[in-house]
Amino acid sequence: MTKGSINVSVENIFPLIKKFLYSDHEIFLRELISNATDATLKLKHLTNIGEAKVEYGNPQIEVKIDKDTKKLHVIDQGLGMTAEEVEKYINQVAFSGAEEFLDKYKDSAKDSGIIGHFGLGFYSAFMVAKKVEIITKSYKDEPAAHWICDGSPEFTIEPHDKTERGTEIILHIADDEKEFLEEGRIRELLTKYNKFMPVPIKFGTKEINDPEHEPKTITDKDGKETKEPYRKITVDDIVNNPNPAWTKQPADLKDEDYNNFYRELYPMQFEEPLFNIHLNVDYPFNLTGILYFPKMTNDLNIQKDRIQLYQNQVFVTDNVEGIVPEFLTMLRGVIDSPDIPLNVSRSYLQADGAVKKISSYITRKVADKLKSLFNNNREDFEAKWNDIKVVIEYGMLSEEKFFEKAEAFALYPTVDGKYYTYEELYNKIKANQTDKDDKLVILYAADKDAQHSYIEAAKAKGYEVLLLDSPIVSHLIQKLETTKEKVSFARVDGDHIDNLIKKEDTTISKLDDDQKKSLDELLKEVIPSEKFMVQLEAMDSEASPFIITQPEFMRRMKEMQATGGGGMFGMGNMPEMYNLVVNTNHELVSEILNTKTRKKQERLINQSLDLARLSQGLLKGEELTNFIKRSYDMIK
Repeated sequence: MTKGSINVSVENIFPLIKKFLYSDHEIFLRELISNATDATLKLKHLTNIGEAKVEYGNPQIEVKIDKDTKKLHVIDQGLGMTAEEVEKYINQVAFSGAEEFLDKYKDSAKDSGIIGHFGLGFYSAFMVAKKVEIITKSYKDEPAAHWICDGSPEFTIEPHDKTERGTEIILHIADDEKEFLEEGRIRELLTKYNKFMPVPIKFGTKEINDPEHEPKTITDKDGKETKEPYRKITVDDIVNNPNPAWTKQPADLKDEDYNNFYRELYPMQFEEPLFNIHLNVDYPFNLTGILYFPKMTNDLNIQKDRIQLYQNQVFVTDNVEGIVPEFLTMLRGVIDSPDIPLNVSRSYLQADGAVKKISSYITRKVADKLKSLFNNNREDFEAKWNDIKVVIEYGMLSEEKFFEKAEAFALYPTVDGKYYTYEELYNKIKANQTDKDDKLVILYAADKDAQHSYIEAAKAKGYEVLLLDSPIVSHLIQKLETTKEKVSFARVDGDHIDNLIKKEDTTISKLDDDQKKSLDELLKEVIPSEKFMVQLEAMDSEASPFIITQPEFMRRMKEMQATGGGGMFGMGNMPEMYNLVVNTNHELVSEILNTKTRKKQERLINQSLDLARLSQGLLKGEELTNFIKRSYDMIK
């Protein structure tokens, strides 16, 4: 038997591990199974190249719980270790920077991933165990070794009678870590971290119907036929899928395979994904994965953190910001890259060049896929637009290269259900919707029903009206206005239609200057100035007498602040202000002006104002009740 001290430069390595990694102590199982997987796959490689003269067979990793002895076992059938290799790989820990670590990481070690940083994967076992044993037999023809350590720098190593190759790690679970002796807890961790490990993982056994047994049909004494029950057999309970879809070539997968894998990832998600993007690159970095576009809602907050990040099929995190462009964190699926460490810290992601290249690659790949889908089946792409537009519009706002590529497939739907690319829209409306200053005005609505009268007024002029109703539309049109020359967006209820697209031929008012002055004074006396800015306009006599609009700039800034941004303008806390556009050419306006009694004037003004407010959904509560009562009185 050999005794010794683990070769580290500080004695308190184990307290350090427990103290600084305690918040993530459950990852010990991930680390041990990762080591077991490495040992198994290395043996496979050595047998393939002829260096290991053994039969590889069908190895698996087994996890066992022994509650009576308070032990947790992790057993593999990999290449194993000799006593000399145990000494080299287990005892001589590369921890030369421990003193610097104490100063550098004392405040942030919980987030810094020191296991990955210092190569201490095996020692994570001491976060939950008061003693750890290693029983290992190398694939080489050498005796097995038995290593024991009780959490102090001292260890013992002696021969063992193990005859089968591989390694067994035995954790004597600490009294305050008893949760890791519960089957449900271990199964939860295996499902979370090791669901797609490339080596089968056995955790107990289960009963299934014997596939080789076909139940016989039995006829009872009354002649009634029944089938005998299936014969049950006990099989290993393999808790992982060693060959998930993303590890296969796209040519080998059908739509059904992609959908089945989606259900495997998200068993509680009942809707099928709209389409998927298979990622596969080996230069200048390694990355595979499958991303799915689900149906989107307008609530950006509930969409994120559904992509799972893996390293060589080992789960790392579902917080992929920094690796995946932010706008794509609303997608779902898997990304797997060996170039990303198991312990990912935010500072690492922000600084690492490979990660930035991965992010750029994913952006480009998604853009190319969207363009392909648009070109190959535009009708289907248009049908899915409302379910994917939030992601695409968010990408256009946040990623300049994606914005450039999106020119080819980003759609601008109209209120009539037509879809245009920007270039198509430009060519369609430039002749009719260019104002007197040679600026193209793109009209849009956010709600077809609420803005119906304004939409109809625009359509009567032959104008196209877009339907832009996503929560970030104000940000998007602001971006488009800054990147396109002589283009502006205007919501149809932002002003009277003739003011939104001003032409040279202005309509002449039927009222003279004195009449307009009298009307203006009368309106301002009756209409509350804190809510409405009154403006007199000479419009077509068939246009509405009173029209309520909201200034484009103010409304847009308030909307932008509500979804992030725009706050610098101080619009967020300002009360809602509206313009009241009064058509001086309408006969009702002339009647208001010419009515001799002040009471009747006020009643006509209030009724007209309330009708305008009703068309905008602004008439509620007591004011709506008063309007209804007044309307009945007027038609008696």
